[in-house]
Amino acid sequence: MEIEEEGLIKMKSRFTRICVFCGTSPGKNPSYQLAAVQLGKQLVEKKIDLVYGGGSIGLMGLISQVVFDGGRHVLGVIPTTLMPREITGETVGEVRAVSGMHQRKAEMARQADAFIALPGGYGTLEELLEVITWAQLGIHDKPVGLLNVDGYYNSLLSFMDNAVDEGFITPAARDIIVAAQTAQDLMSKLEEYVPKHSGVAPKLSWETDQQL
Repeated sequence: MEIEEEGLIKMKSRFTRICVFCGTSPGKNPSYQLAAVQLGKQLVEKKIDLVYGGGSIGLMGLISQVVFDGGRHVLGVIPTTLMPREITGETVGEVRAVSGMHQRKAEMARQADAFIALPGGYGTLEELLEVITWAQLGIHDKPVGLLNVDGYYNSLLSFMDNAVDEGFITPAARDIIVAAQTAQDLMSKLEEYVPKHSGVAPKLSWETDQQL
């Protein structure tokens, strides 16, 4: 669908809400923080709302503030026990408290039309790999994007390629993850994404699959 905006013809995004996984640290490289801001601006420009882990610090805090300041809805999903650790000062948008990490991931996944991982640590990686696995199993067919800022995820992508070579990941399942070095390129690739993998499980609702 095309929309006319200030004399320009733009394609309306296929996404209403995107879930972003990212670190509660800003990272040492300023490029990571810049990427979070640029991704936030992409969401605002495309009129896409944000679903994220609810923290107000690190890259989480940056992207949520940018999207909120741009007038889009921000939904933060956070376990009650992590609130003192990941929320400092004022929060932005809607904060939804859940009982634990499994509920957090299931709720974020249910709310989102696609997923993007910015640089982050163990938590970001765990969230990313889980939604990739869910796609491989046929539980969802939502695009999964990796914002590979300054090659941060090169070693992870190399691991995946090696896993294909060694027979642990099929080429079709490897195509689940969409990677790009800039927010603009990643968003373009996600808009064009068409699933190639064939799931082995019947497509289930998030509620049923996660026993919520």
